[in-house]
Parts: sequence; structure tokens; C-alpha cells
Amino acid sequence: MKRTRSPLASPFFSLPLLLGLFLTAGCATLHDVTAPRDAREAAHAAPGAENADTGPDCEVAKCVALTFDGGPSAPTPKLLDILKEKKVHATFFLQGKGHTDTYPRTVLRMAEEGHEIGNHTWSHKVLTELSAKEMEAELKPVQDDVRRITGRAPVLMRPPQGRTDDDVSAVMKRLGLAQILWSVTAKDYETTDTALITRRVLEQTHRDGIILLHDRYKGTIPAVPGIIDALHRRGYTIVTVSQLLSPAVPKPGGVYRP
Repeated sequence: MKRTRSPLASPFFSLPLLLGLFLTAGCATLHDVTAPRDAREAAHAAPGAENADTGPDCEVAKCVALTFDGGPSAPTPKLLDILKEKKVHATFFLQGKGHTDTYPRTVLRMAEEGHEIGNHTWSHKVLTELSAKEMEAELKPVQDDVRRITGRAPVLMRPPQGRTDDDVSAVMKRLGLAQILWSVTAKDYETTDTALITRRVLEQTHRDGIILLHDRYKGTIPAVPGIIDALHRRGYTIVTVSQLLSPAVPKPGGVYRP
């Protein structure tokens, strides 16, 4: 049985506001939300479950994670060229239909060049509107595609529109997937203005932030070099999501957002 659609299911709400409205209005119940800093502190307090993908020490460095949703697409190799030139690694949350099944060589290149790969569902359905069986049908094909292409299935996912609740978390726990939300959005799906995308990212970025961009929109990839350069000038170290959380290991079913 499909679950009732919330009237707040709009991509134009900012994530913190959206989650706050859900919780306040009783439209959803969401527990186990952890900030990157809290995840790191908890890992230090309970040694033994440490993340092998250490990278920079984000307890010392002023880290920010760069993430891209909804690919790979035809323009993605250009983005990979930029990231390689800038010596930056990102986290890519990949869709299946028309993406992982269409651009497997790009997926393989992401893995070979040290980028982190997460799951963004097969067809971008809002998970809070689906049954548990339907949720699994949205996640498993992408898991299978990425495993077949790279030899390793994702351990991270991003729910479409950032929509999640405890029921979604229970399914993600069974699938072995931690949920990664964000703190910075350029809303690059609504503009091709590269300067505006750059400005929105820089205005919102703070330490331990998670930046959300989309590599398939026309204005985004041209903005990336300037965003990277500006963040470096401001003293930021750009990392993957797992590096941002390290030494914590992302917990299946858990929700992580700054």
C-alpha cells in the first residue's frame, strides 16, 4: 500500500525548514539525525569502529563535503576533468534509470579516480510515499549496477528531495545504507546562471557543511572551478562525505546532516 503524500512535499523548501515543519506538524517522525562533528566525537569516544577512509583530519582542517546528485550524465566527464585538475574528490549520488545503466564507463571512472559513489534511487521517487517493498525496488537496482561496474556497492544514499522518516530509515538499515542530507543548495535545477550558483554556494557554506549540486544542469559544471578556488582561498579543505565523518563509520539507517 502506498503511503499518504504530505502537502509539504515540495522541492522548494529548504532542507532544515522542511524537516522542522515535518517534525512540528507531526507529518513524519525522524530520529537518529547526526551532525558530522557529533559523529566524529562519538567515534573518538568509542574507539574500535573507525572509518578506513580517513583522508584529511576534519577535527583540525576546516572541511566541507562536495556532492553531486542525479548523474552520471553526458556532461559528467567534463566535471571529472575539473575535479582531477583541482585535485578534489567528491561524493556522487547516482540515479539508475537513464544514468548508471547508460553511462557505466563514467561510473567506473568515478571509482578509479577516487570519488565516492552513493545511491540516489532508480527513478527519483519520493521514498516517504512508497511502501517498504517499493523503496527497496528503487534502491536495489542502483546497488546492483554500481557493484557490477565498480566491484563495490554503495554504503551511502541520498533520499530524493531530502524526504525521509523513520520508516525510510528502517528500510535503509536493512539495505546497509546511511542517509546523507545537505546544508548548502544552489537550487541549480532552477537556473543556468553560473554566477548565481557560485554565489549561493559560497553564501551558505560553513565548516562541516555538505554542498548539494547536480552535474547534469547547464549552469553547474562551469561554476565548479570558481567554487573550488573560492573555498580554497577561504581555507576550506574539500572532502568526500565519508572523509567528513571520519573516524566515524556511517551507520546504516542513520541520517547525517550538518
